[in-house]
Parts: sequence; C-alpha cells; structure tokens
Amino acid sequence: MNVHESEKIAGTLVSLGYVATDDINFADVIVFNTCCIRDSAEKKIYAKIGDVKGLKRLNELLIVCVVGCMTQQTGMSDTLKSKFPFIDIVLGTSNVHLLGEKIKEISSFYLKNRKKIYEITDSSTEIVNDFYELRTSYPNAWVNIMYGCNNYCTYCIVPFVRGRERSRSPQSILDEVKRLLDEGYKEITLLGQNVNSYFSDNWNFAKLLDAIGALSFKFRLRFMTSHPKDFSSEIVDIMTAHKSICNFIHLPVQAGSNNVLKAMGRQYTREKYLDLISMIRNKIPDCGITSDIMVGFPTESDEDFFETLELVKAVRFTNAFTFVYSPRTGTVAQKMLQIPANIKKERITKLIELQNQISQEKSYEYLNKTYEILVEGVKDNDLACGKTSNGRLVNFKCGESKIGDFLNIHVDKVKASALWGHIENGRE
Repeated sequence: MNVHESEKIAGTLVSLGYVATDDINFADVIVFNTCCIRDSAEKKIYAKIGDVKGLKRLNELLIVCVVGCMTQQTGMSDTLKSKFPFIDIVLGTSNVHLLGEKIKEISSFYLKNRKKIYEITDSSTEIVNDFYELRTSYPNAWVNIMYGCNNYCTYCIVPFVRGRERSRSPQSILDEVKRLLDEGYKEITLLGQNVNSYFSDNWNFAKLLDAIGALSFKFRLRFMTSHPKDFSSEIVDIMTAHKSICNFIHLPVQAGSNNVLKAMGRQYTREKYLDLISMIRNKIPDCGITSDIMVGFPTESDEDFFETLELVKAVRFTNAFTFVYSPRTGTVAQKMLQIPANIKKERITKLIELQNQISQEKSYEYLNKTYEILVEGVKDNDLACGKTSNGRLVNFKCGESKIGDFLNIHVDKVKASALWGHIENGRE
C-alpha cells in the first residue's frame, strides 16, 4: 500500500516537471512518505528527516515535504515544526493530493518570503481518483479499492490516521483495472485496510472480485488485506470460479489465543479462524495462506503464546510476517500493562524459528513440479524471479525480455525456503 502511495506522489512530481534522481544531493524536492504503524518505523523516519538538515543548509531552495500516516497523529504537526523547522510542507493522509498545488505555491514565493505549509486535517470522506501515478512495479499494478478502517483494534493506530472506511465506486475501479490491463500490466493487486468490508453502490467485495475476475485478459488478480471477521465462503467461491484470481490469501491472525484476540478487539475466535482455514483448504487445496502474527501484546501469558505456536503448527502458513508489539500513542493497548522486552525477544525468536521450519518443509512440496510463473524481474546476471499463483517466489535464469511473460518453470532445487528452477523445455 505504501509503495502504491509513493507511486502517486512520484506521479505528482513528474506532472510538475520534476524527474527522479538517484542522488539525494542533487534533489530539488524531497518527499518523505511516512508510516507510523510501528514505533520502529517512526524512529527511522525521524533519522531520515534529520539527515536532510545539512542538504537544506547547502541549498535553501530545496523543498522538503513530509506526508503520510505519521503526520496525522495528534500533536505531530507541532512536533515536526519543533524538531525540524526546515520542513516546508506537511500534509495529512486526506490531503496528500494537494502536494502538487502546495509545491507550486511555495515555489512562487521569493526565498525570503517563503512560508511553511502545515495542513493536517481530519480524515475526510472524500476519495480523490484523479492521481497521475508513476508506476514502478511492472508487470504488477496496485489498485486501491477503499481507504480507512472501522475496526479499531486496540493496538492499531490506522483508524486514527487513515480515518473511517471509504469505498471507491465499482465503476471507477473497473475502469482503472481495464486501463492497466490495456497498458500491458499482468498482475493486479486490490488494496484496502480490510478489502472484505468493501461496499459501494450495493456491490460487496465478492461482487467486485467476480466482475474483475471475469475480464477477458490473460492476467492475475490478488487482493489484500483480508480480515478474518469479514472473510466469507462467498469470496472463496468466486476465487474458484475464475482462473485469473490467484490461489493466495493473506489472512492475518495476529494471535492464537482467545484471551489475546479479545484483548486486541479482533472480533473473532481461534476456533473461527481455524474453521476459515479448513473451509479455504477444502475448496482450494493448494491455496497459499500467509499471515501477520504479533507477540508480546499486553496480557499475553506463556499459555497464550503457546496457543499461538500451536495454531501456527496446525495451519502451517506458507509464510508469516512476525513482529513484536510496540505501543502506539492514542491506542487502548498503550495504557495496558506492558510485557518486558526480554520476554518479547524470547517469544519472537521461537515463533520465527517455528515458521522458518514450516516454510522450509513446505518448499519441498514444490520440488520436481512445474508451475506457471509471471516473470517479475531480472538481475544483471540474468537471475529472474516470479511467483506461483499461490504466492511462492521462484528463482530461475532468463533474459530481461521475458519480464511480464508467463513461463512454465520446473522447480528442481530448494535452498532453505527459496525455490529454484528452470524454464521447462529449455534450460536457461
């Protein structure tokens, strides 16, 4: 999601006549697209902004902008003014579409009269669709179908910085997807904080997925992120009805203990989650399932953590994005009794070791089999990579001319959790 938002920002700059540079020392405009989901991300962005102070001193005409989630936090505008007075523009998540206008406004003033622009507003219900996006992920393209979140999990700051859920019209989404497919993009990923709760013009997510999946192009369709409380068998039935929809679901569980899930405000139980997994695998046996898993949430006991490990063993995720809970200001969980850092470290280590073992074991299920792969990129030594429909990355040899092509790749080697293969009917 952040990658796609950065594509929109890059498109805005290009529309103003700027070109990208690989050397920050030659930049005329620097835009920080921030994230504040985790405390570590916020600390990194502070350091990155601080690094620009010297550049601003050497080039007073340099325009420094900060946008994204972090700016939307209560009091953050004042914090940025105090810590980094050299910042020229600060915009919130609901008005980042004004970036081009604000850059032109600042550029129109003489340096001595240049004003600062700190425009942080509450997240609005407006959806701006007329961004020019400088897409950088061919053959993949990202398409937002909705913004914001209504769930208010006790650990999560997203609803406070992204606002309530707003869904784009189905026609605007279909028009964008068709345009991207006409332009030659081969994989479309539908984005939203909770795509399952999409609803617009009496269309739910399953109906939207069905309409896009039925388009008469050779392409792949993925979606993320799904929320277990809203995920339904109707969605899986639509997945099985269209070859274009990938056999892949990212379904964050966050924890395997009902006690912790309740404290998190996740609105489902361990049993409900396992029932969903069973339903998915009954209907799509080869479905790749990944997850987000948090350790060290306040109130998590040794028994609670053990239940998380047992759930991971039962589900056997293809992969899991594991992380340690960090308090976010303004959330309910921040006020709860926190677990010591050493206990969090012990638990995350055990969880990572378990998931790595499972991922490696599952890799051998692919050995000596052939899969259709979309070539996503090629390095200098002609080492290419691409994913199976169910989300496993495969490495193989081919030239750059094959980027965007679908190739049959025979998997003949496994290294840890990585898959290696060759083009079937011809080794390259």
